[in-house]
Amino acid sequence: MNRDKRTAIFSTLRAADPNPTTELNYDTPFQLLIAVILSAQATDVGVNKATRRLFVDAPDAGTMLSLGVDGLKSYIKTIGLFNSKASNVIKTCQILVDDYNGEVPRDRSALEALPGVGRKTANVVLNTAFGEPTIAVDTHIFRVSNRTGIAPGKTPLEVEKRLLRLTPDEFKKDAHHWLILHGRYVCKARRPLCGECSILEWCEYRRKELP
Repeated sequence: MNRDKRTAIFSTLRAADPNPTTELNYDTPFQLLIAVILSAQATDVGVNKATRRLFVDAPDAGTMLSLGVDGLKSYIKTIGLFNSKASNVIKTCQILVDDYNGEVPRDRSALEALPGVGRKTANVVLNTAFGEPTIAVDTHIFRVSNRTGIAPGKTPLEVEKRLLRLTPDEFKKDAHHWLILHGRYVCKARRPLCGECSILEWCEYRRKELP
């Protein structure tokens, strides 16, 4: 895929959604961090249901730390892997309180050192909370990048590096959100809705699902 096609794709996605953002509910960088940790192998809808009450009762690192692992579990028990997630969240809160005055660091290495935080989570926080032009590659973005030809790669990291290299600068900050939403609602895994796709004419997928 050439630069003109990528520009056309991102321009079209931007025209339809000029200010895209995550579907996770949050008010602060800390709450976003916790929501993203909880979202691993879980839906945003499910996470939002759990955090709706959690973030009222424990809106910051200090109050969430005071819940303890067992206390936190009572809020997030409807989310998959809640036992390990509760442990990681409490450990993360302890580090934030001890080392960062309860604030979320705006630094990749510091973020990735937190329990339960990998490269993808760090990218989401850096992009969505702090406006950094990072691109977090989840299953949706990995699929869309390979299927359309925007940035094919064999691993999420390979796709991420290619997206960062090939995406025109004007689109980099929002590319993550456009691609994930496109993959979630249009370019679906089992049966892409090609007949409803706004970027169909530039997509290089060979097995398009057309009416």
